[in-house]
Amino acid sequence: MIRIQHLEIAVIGDEDLVNGLRLAGVCRYHIIKDEHDTGEEVRRALTEVMDEPNVGVIVILEDYVKHVEDLMAQVKERKGSPPVIIEVPSKYGTGYGDVTKYYKAYIRKFIGFDIEI
Repeated sequence: MIRIQHLEIAVIGDEDLVNGLRLAGVCRYHIIKDEHDTGEEVRRALTEVMDEPNVGVIVILEDYVKHVEDLMAQVKERKGSPPVIIEVPSKYGTGYGDVTKYYKAYIRKFIGFDIEI
């Protein structure tokens, strides 16, 4: 089993999200261009990243989740094993009413307690 400090972060998103996270040091990424086959491109990228044993966190643009809900359910069923998928809002906003509550519940689900900053 790979120790947690050796796992990498991968991002699947539009050019703005990917470039921002690349500046933060993320080196595994897939840029999705808004074309007619966006859903298939997102599915292919997520499948590829999920199969990489050294990826522990996958950051995906919230707008793309609708294309890969079944794959995300598979990841959630593997409780306790990486990767963790984190949805981030697009530059146009989010579909969640209260983002703070959403992320607090998400963190509580994965680590078992709340974090206050």
